[in-house]
Amino acid sequence: MFADVLLPLPVSTYTYSIPKEMAGLVVAGGRVVVQFGKRKIYAALVIEIHNRRPEAHEVKEIISVLDETPIISPLQMTFWSWIAAYYLCYPGEVMHAALPSAFKLASESKVTLNPDYHPLQEELNEKESLLFEALHNRTTIEISEVSKIIGQMKVIPVIKTMLERGIILMEEELHERYRPRKETFIRINSEFVGNEEKFKDLFEQLERKARKQLELLMSFLILSRQDSGEYRDVKRNVLLKSVTTSPSAIDRLVAKGVLECYEKDIDSAYAGDEPLDVNSIVLMDFQQKAYDEILDVFNDKDVVLLHGVTSSGKTELYIKFIQETLDKGKQVLYLLPEIALTTQTISRLKRYFGGNVGVYHSRFNENERVEIWNKVLIQGKEDVFGGQSYGIILGARSAVFLPYSNLGLVIVDEEHDSSFKQFEPSPRYNGRDAALYLAHMHGAKTILGSATPSIESYYNCQEGKYGLVQMTERYGKMEMPEINVVSLSEETRWKKMQSHFSSVLVKQLEDALAKGEQAIIFQNRRGFSLRLECDTCGWMPTCRNCDVTLVYHKQNHQLRCHYCGYTTFIPETCPDCKGISLKMKGFGTEKVEEELGIIFPKARIARMDLDTTRTRNSHQKIINDLEERKIDILVGTQMVTKGLDFENVSTVSILNADNMLGYPDFRSAERSFQLMAQVSGRSGRKNKRGKVIIQTYRPRHPIILDVINNDYKAMYDQQLVDRRKFNYPPFYRLVLIKIKHRDQAILINAADELANRLRKVFGKRILGPEYPIVSRIMNYYLKQIMLKIERQASQIEMKKKLIQEIMEFNKLKEFGSLKVIIDVDPQ
Repeated sequence: MFADVLLPLPVSTYTYSIPKEMAGLVVAGGRVVVQFGKRKIYAALVIEIHNRRPEAHEVKEIISVLDETPIISPLQMTFWSWIAAYYLCYPGEVMHAALPSAFKLASESKVTLNPDYHPLQEELNEKESLLFEALHNRTTIEISEVSKIIGQMKVIPVIKTMLERGIILMEEELHERYRPRKETFIRINSEFVGNEEKFKDLFEQLERKARKQLELLMSFLILSRQDSGEYRDVKRNVLLKSVTTSPSAIDRLVAKGVLECYEKDIDSAYAGDEPLDVNSIVLMDFQQKAYDEILDVFNDKDVVLLHGVTSSGKTELYIKFIQETLDKGKQVLYLLPEIALTTQTISRLKRYFGGNVGVYHSRFNENERVEIWNKVLIQGKEDVFGGQSYGIILGARSAVFLPYSNLGLVIVDEEHDSSFKQFEPSPRYNGRDAALYLAHMHGAKTILGSATPSIESYYNCQEGKYGLVQMTERYGKMEMPEINVVSLSEETRWKKMQSHFSSVLVKQLEDALAKGEQAIIFQNRRGFSLRLECDTCGWMPTCRNCDVTLVYHKQNHQLRCHYCGYTTFIPETCPDCKGISLKMKGFGTEKVEEELGIIFPKARIARMDLDTTRTRNSHQKIINDLEERKIDILVGTQMVTKGLDFENVSTVSILNADNMLGYPDFRSAERSFQLMAQVSGRSGRKNKRGKVIIQTYRPRHPIILDVINNDYKAMYDQQLVDRRKFNYPPFYRLVLIKIKHRDQAILINAADELANRLRKVFGKRILGPEYPIVSRIMNYYLKQIMLKIERQASQIEMKKKLIQEIMEFNKLKEFGSLKVIIDVDPQ
């Protein structure tokens, strides 16, 4: 017998023979250990078991079996095949993206000791003890070295067992160690519950000797007392806010045995509580109308686009449909574009569904990702792994790869967001489109939600492919924000600008701060200054690896490349003319943060961009600080625009709308509208009409007028005219072919050769080759070719021809070192 296996590499399937002693143990969808090449060992995934001996090459034997039961389903294999075919990549690349790293053991993988493991917890066998001792003396060890240490060839089963027991970790896991954010809670000592005499003695004692402790205890009892007479736990920070005493009063009451402190993971804050009844959600009239319309659409269509203005209460509708799906015994996939968004959404869903919600994204460590994978896999078969399966999975785009067996509903929130698109590495898939196909495979219904839908999705509604349901009111009768457009030309002419802030914005921020309200400032550039320039000769520092200017970051006093990470220090004089007139030009979020601190010295200002959110919980901390009103003004990039709700934010400002409008891309108008409308939607909550200040040199620009009028349809109609005229989506499909090489001359010849070959097959559908906006990144020169495929054309045939031509081109010896990257539906 033979097995076709998939390796987590840019390759197709390979065939291995099954030794007689493993007959019956190898299962399709399970993992086996194989040798690939002369020395490399991999955990491979079995795709098919058959008796067809390959004739083209010698067949190696499977070394050992890792899984007795499948870890992926036949449906997943079909889904992976579709991803590979549609996005023109290798099935092995899909496997690499889909599986958690702990499932992809290889000889070059490194392992390290788990610092949380205590050897007294359980005994280790002889082989495990040898590896355990070796890891005590060395930080990390490659799996290929383990065989020498333990004295046997078949090491991956040993590694697998030790990983599952938490004795060792993958090396990459150590760098991303999970540190769950915890909240401190206070509870009353059980000895006091129902003991009036003990309470009376305590009050008398505190009255005489510790009035501050008495004040704090009384506040705790008021906050924690329930109608049943029992006491609920109270968050430590909530208790401290309720009184004027210092935190030491809590410590003293704890020392006396009156109160107890304990920590609880934020993600599981609602898991132990009784979930709220979904029927307690009372929909407003316009929400109920939308809910009924979605039900009607689902009678004859599988996909509906829910186009609801910001703060219209789309989440309440999602929760209603989630409950209906769970009642049918089916699973729910809830996709969000950004990890930052999951914080608030987790809290909302867990209030209603408790521990039935699983969260899956790239910042979880490998043990957690494997645990969630297994809990999704056991849907309906709890005896395989033990424990309870998740009914709802909430996650970023990678959550589409989990082993669903019975999907009933897929929700893609903020469906317009470009973060759903994977850029590097392959497969360069779109999470929204992949989720639509996944739902189709399961026969599930899909809700696409957005206040500013993508033009492609809205077009599918107009064509009758999707249903369309609209909500034009905000929840709780909240008004849409008042939008003021400020002309930067006028403000500059009359010398009203304070640095990058117009007089209108400064006055509005003063009013908001005086009322104790919060503000969000949006600037879509990070760093302090966008470039350094010599006023004498015009010299600007550029990256030595990329064709871009370096951005100044004041915090580290460095010039930094945002493409490759190259950094250098600021020269004292101009390297070209030796002049000393080096000036900062342009501004980013870091500079905005500093200058706001000068104008408003008493305000608490924070920044939310890539530089401040590199660690796992940094997003969550900033969001929580804003919710708890520890931040007065939040400065940020696109991260602040995406679906976050803050009840005390009354003012939002876009510092320079022209940066977005002037970007050379056919989607710039659509994206500018989406960004401005989304960031405007962060303003105004709970009967407070928010204010939005848009600063621009082009106050009469059509897109800005559409944002002021909240007129998505006007923007859509105009963009549709332009896209029809110039053959862009939704009328054409795009395939972008990027070619890379370190030698510019070789690249130019290769790009011309490939374009000529493709032009013979596809004719006028081929555009290029051209240099992209940034023509060199990390010392690779770049050129690109665009293929435009008519929507009515057979995409399958077109793509087959494209792959065939590129494969023939790759065989040319003179271009053997060239890198060709294919990006289907580029963003």
